[in-house]
Amino acid sequence: MIELMDIGRIFGTVRALDGVTLRIETGARLALLGASGSGKTTLLRLIAGLDLPDSGEISMDGRVVSRAGWALEPHRRGIGFVFQKPCLWPHMTVAQNVDFAIAGVPKAERRARLGAVLETTGLADLAGRYPSELSGGQERRVALARAMVGQPQILLMDEPLTSLDPEAKGEMLELVSRTVKQHSCTLVYVTHEKAEADALANETLLLQAGRLVSPQAEASQ
Repeated sequence: MIELMDIGRIFGTVRALDGVTLRIETGARLALLGASGSGKTTLLRLIAGLDLPDSGEISMDGRVVSRAGWALEPHRRGIGFVFQKPCLWPHMTVAQNVDFAIAGVPKAERRARLGAVLETTGLADLAGRYPSELSGGQERRVALARAMVGQPQILLMDEPLTSLDPEAKGEMLELVSRTVKQHSCTLVYVTHEKAEADALANETLLLQAGRLVSPQAEASQ
């Protein structure tokens, strides 16, 4: 379970997050909607431990993992992160990019995990290719495989389907949904596309100017 209590984050004179309080139950599939600059990515980075809050606390399973000036390291949070861009190493093959994420795991287990996640994400036949030889949709599959090979309890995704054509986007939405269910992990999915949120989430929240509001309340105004 993830709990954010009165989280604030300021960049210069811009209040990116303003008193955000949120509870995400274990196994939830939460979508965060909002326009560019609404604070979605900042919130995701705080949950991951990639940034520090200026105020408030973040807890996971009852343990404080972030507060002003301090954060538990990202690799100790049981999190997989898929960024807006795939961020693949160009000199590594598909298999090497994914395997890199579990470099500290014993060799036999690494091999088993790698084979399983490549099969699940439909990348087994592309394992020896380099990023320059992949389509945009295939690159996104590699990014998802890399996030999942560590067997995370929580999967964070930051607008991962940007610039994909409708067919590739539909395939990825189906793959993400299937992968999350298979691994029983908590999903926090950031997007500005309501269709993506509807396809993946069982709960949707709207961020507006750094504050959480109900999509239903916003629609009724």
